[in-house]
Amino acid sequence: MKITITFIFSLLLFTASFAQRGEVTVIKDPLIDSLIAKRSAVYKTPGEVKIGKPIVSAYGYRVQVFYGSDRREVFNQQARFKSLYPKYNTYLVYKEPNYYIRVGDFRTRLEAQRLMSEIRPAFPTLFIFREKINAPQLDTTTTDDQR
Repeated sequence: MKITITFIFSLLLFTASFAQRGEVTVIKDPLIDSLIAKRSAVYKTPGEVKIGKPIVSAYGYRVQVFYGSDRREVFNQQARFKSLYPKYNTYLVYKEPNYYIRVGDFRTRLEAQRLMSEIRPAFPTLFIFREKINAPQLDTTTTDDQR
């Protein structure tokens, strides 16, 4: 009996000594508050919602301009291509162990070959791949010649 009373007494004593207060101190960067304020301002601003062009996915062609296993080198080559030819979209593909840079969204192989002949001096190892592309918008306006 003495052991049971001693055990219960020590249990109550330890429970009271390990009790903690419910205070939480949040340490955060002050920029977080400004980001939250900007986000709420953007979503509260009434206005017209602009609908972008839909992205149509179809099979087409892309030109592979570079591949390698060094990620930094691949990013450098991608930046180099974008600086030389800013009108073409670039796509980074990773298939273990290499990274591949593919460019363009071409509907026909002939369009891809035209790009190849244009960029061959800057990028000597070029290949054409058929894959799913973001199909470019078709020009549906009619000219006087077509009427």
